Amino acid sequence: MAGHRSTLSHDHTRALAQRVRALREDRGWTRERLAEKAGVAVGTLGRLESEGAIQPGFFTVGAVAEALEVSLDDLFRETKVSPGLWSAGYEGRDIDSFVASLLDSRIDVVADVRLTPISRKKGFSKTRLGEALAEAGIDYTHLRGLGNPKDNRAPFWDGRLDVGRARFRGVLRSEEARSDLDRLAEHARQSRVAVLCFEKDENRCHRQIVLETVRKRAVVPVTPLA
Repeated sequence: MAGHRSTLSHDHTRALAQRVRALREDRGWTRERLAEKAGVAVGTLGRLESEGAIQPGFFTVGAVAEALEVSLDDLFRETKVSPGLWSAGYEGRDIDSFVASLLDSRIDVVADVRLTPISRKKGFSKTRLGEALAEAGIDYTHLRGLGNPKDNRAPFWDGRLDVGRARFRGVLRSEEARSDLDRLAEHARQSRVAVLCFEKDENRCHRQIVLETVRKRAVVPVTPLA
């Protein structure tokens, strides 16, 4: 019995890992504290939260659920997540709160649609962002073909939205953009994908056009990131 393993798919293993980690962090507990309460080794809990290929033992998951004061049914019900698209602007956020929001929404992939993924906001340039997401178990991809050219940013900033949107729809006709749209649609059919750019209000951002285009291709919902 001690060797019994759960038979979760990789997607459900990932969702379970994110769920356990989110519940632990909601309580303000360290990994060490949860491991102690559950009566499991810290390394075992680390593997459960890591979303790796090794599936967690059934009794390990049960002990962790009991320590978190949730039922196994509730814990596994929460792992049954549907794919889709999330609109994610990091304006006004710090990296910690942004990653926490991604975890709360059980995001699998962040698709960065900035033309040049650099930022003066700490933690949001490509390398640092990728590292923070990897630590949280979230994949990162930069889709440069879906970036808005510098000469088309002013219309979004000064209220000429129809002009900016029309120009950006022209950008999406390029071969690179079509390829990246295909990649993003494929991700969205299988995973929970946050489409990232700077502006908090997607109405002032080209990612709104990206989301509308991919939603039609993938036939999935679009949700604002909380």
